[in-house]
Amino acid sequence: MARPRSASRLRDNIRIKPDVPPVAAAAVDVRPCAEPGCREEGAFRVPQSRQELNKHLWFCLPHARAHNESWDYFQGMSEREIESFRNDAVTGHRPTWPLGKRAARLHSSLNNFEFDSTFGGEERAEAHAPRRPERQVTRLQLTAFDTLQLEPSATLNEIKARYKELVKRFHPDANGGDRGAEERLKQVIKAYGVLRASGLT
Repeated sequence: MARPRSASRLRDNIRIKPDVPPVAAAAVDVRPCAEPGCREEGAFRVPQSRQELNKHLWFCLPHARAHNESWDYFQGMSEREIESFRNDAVTGHRPTWPLGKRAARLHSSLNNFEFDSTFGGEERAEAHAPRRPERQVTRLQLTAFDTLQLEPSATLNEIKARYKELVKRFHPDANGGDRGAEERLKQVIKAYGVLRASGLT
């Protein structure tokens, strides 16, 4: 049977790592300020020039602030060049084309495509027919259109023309003072007032 080692012999065999003096931290390279004679760190980036916006200078905070306050992007540009720059800025300085040229080429290529009438020619003609925009009307407005004997899709000119026509037709002077015509005239005027108040005339 093996004899246990004494505690002192075990302690003598333990290796202890010797104390090593801490190594000084490596010096970090500091970017100097681009201002001549300045010893501060250049931690703030500014554009070098209008022609080279992707190239930068590095300044300390006071010199970066001074650079930005004196920076004039349009310095040396004429009024015409500045106006041209502003116009191009609307499209992000991307190339543009005159309105309708590309669409006209597409439209002409589609027009060269002819369909036989047995395969939806009539439907195609109906699809290209101009449509009046559908108007959302209230019940009161719908009643006003009925009074003027018009469809809810009637145009502004149609509403005004019908109003003038009905006023002449139901005016008391044209009907010998007929009470029925006078009442009808009141309804026409009221209906026109409803459409006018709603912005349809």
